[in-house]
Amino acid sequence: MFKDKCVVVGITGSIAAYKAIDLVSKLKKKGADVHCVLTESAQKFLTPLTLRTLSQNPVITELFAEPHKWNVEHIGLAEAADLVMVVPATANLIGKVRAGLADDFLTTTIMATKAPVLFAPAMNHQMYVNTLVQENIASLKERGYVFVGPGYGALACGTMGQGRLIELEIVLAKAAELLFPEKPLRDIKVLVTAGPTREPLDPVRFLSNRSSGRMGYAVAKQAYLLGAEVLLISGPTEIQPFPGVKRLMIETAQEMYRAVLAHWEDCQVIIKTAAVADYRPKTQSREKIKKQSGDLLLELSRNPDILAELGKKKKEQILVGFAAETEKMLAQAAEKARQKNLDFIVANDVTQEGAGFAGDTNIVSFVFPEGQVKSLGKMSKDDVAKHIFQEIIKKRQAKE
Repeated sequence: MFKDKCVVVGITGSIAAYKAIDLVSKLKKKGADVHCVLTESAQKFLTPLTLRTLSQNPVITELFAEPHKWNVEHIGLAEAADLVMVVPATANLIGKVRAGLADDFLTTTIMATKAPVLFAPAMNHQMYVNTLVQENIASLKERGYVFVGPGYGALACGTMGQGRLIELEIVLAKAAELLFPEKPLRDIKVLVTAGPTREPLDPVRFLSNRSSGRMGYAVAKQAYLLGAEVLLISGPTEIQPFPGVKRLMIETAQEMYRAVLAHWEDCQVIIKTAAVADYRPKTQSREKIKKQSGDLLLELSRNPDILAELGKKKKEQILVGFAAETEKMLAQAAEKARQKNLDFIVANDVTQEGAGFAGDTNIVSFVFPEGQVKSLGKMSKDDVAKHIFQEIIKKRQAKE
């Protein structure tokens, strides 16, 4: 993602500085050329050796240190940078930049660069909400500097509030937006369904399945990163949607049916990853069903087939389904793609190790109604989502 991009990571004197170690590691794994700049205060928390080892570049700690190559080093790095990230960014550093001060290597680089500058603040909650800090942040935003976070949660000072460093995944996603501003799905509305449904038996029991929702949430995230306006209709799950993704929570298959039918027509792309229950109890007890001698017989009623209904109604939309199978995966997926008028279906054999529910990886094949199959190896669900949208973008371009 960041291959051959020069990324300057500025680290300031916050207790969250230790998270920059993981950030540098992730950037390197994504192919970035990483250059770390430590402020004097940051060196109380981190050693240059750690960051030099991970970045495989010299770590800069002083403005007037002997240069590693013949140029004015802070100017050279400022000119080479494709992106400058300040992670974590303290109130002090933010205030200095707002005031136009350049009294160390990091602030001098920020002043001299034409690259985008991304701040990820981390500080005490009361400090963050202080009027002066908020004015500084607002002023820098007006001048084109970009901020991500902070998050809400437990802080190192022992209090709860907004001020903790936002998750690195979100920082990296924002960095990717700045490095790659082209958005192939800009002005496109994408509807994604995710997670399981629950069909109540009584006030304490329900019928459901093993879906965690991770695949659908990865798809919604990728759609947003590509510039789409995303509506995620989700069954019960503890996963939080990626910032910027609008989520509508439902519980039963009938609730999902009504929600999808209410929104699908405004969308250009619909991706149904949800594991929707095929059947629901014919009757729901108002009281907890008590244990009795002998067996309990349940009568089930058929739930609406949301994907088939969309296949009948669709016009110019791209419609993608998912099929979790345990046998004859390709044959059954191809039949579903034809019967339900899909552009393609993403099929996986949930009996394979590394595929299916709950895990972070998946092993899928794209099956097309004409019979073609495109099989992918084992990969993260985020990477599966990227491949899905590569196919969708190709299909959109072919229709235009």
